[in-house]
Amino acid sequence: MESTLGLRERKKAETRQAVHEAALRLVVEHGLDAVTVESIADAANISRRTFSNYFSGKEDALLYGEEQRILALVGRVRAQPEGMPAWQALRAAIEELQREEGEPEREWALRTRLAKRHPSLLARQLANHATLERDLSAAVAERSCPVSPRVLAAAFLVGLRLASHLWTEEEQARTLLEVIDETLDQIAQPFA
Repeated sequence: MESTLGLRERKKAETRQAVHEAALRLVVEHGLDAVTVESIADAANISRRTFSNYFSGKEDALLYGEEQRILALVGRVRAQPEGMPAWQALRAAIEELQREEGEPEREWALRTRLAKRHPSLLARQLANHATLERDLSAAVAERSCPVSPRVLAAAFLVGLRLASHLWTEEEQARTLLEVIDETLDQIAQPFA
């Protein structure tokens, strides 16, 4: 029974990921307004009803990957060795996550970021970021920290967002992780 449950959960996760990827691809190619739930379901090779079993709308499907990265980052911060200071735990967690996910394609990242600027997504993204800030703050609260955990988590997230924007805009052949490291080093200077 346990292996069946494991298989069922894996299939659900694969379906969610496929729907997310279809939504992201269609929105980047056509814009959010031109994409329907039906077109996403068709692209993911599922029915409209199956889509509704996984997501309440196209916005949820589109932001699913971002939400999964949030959960993964918080989990990695919590998994860092006890006694590791908060800032180092955050840095180690993002480095692990970046190395696991690999280098994104710069043009795709830029187009994705532009697609996610749609007004109907902004409130949802803001809520996601507030949740991430709260969860990261809780994850580092037990670690040594030169400022409040919430301030540290917010500074870290601003650094990640800024590094992502710089990386997509620059012409240099640096990796995203190199830009993240440089940006976070600059943020950490006052705390060192």
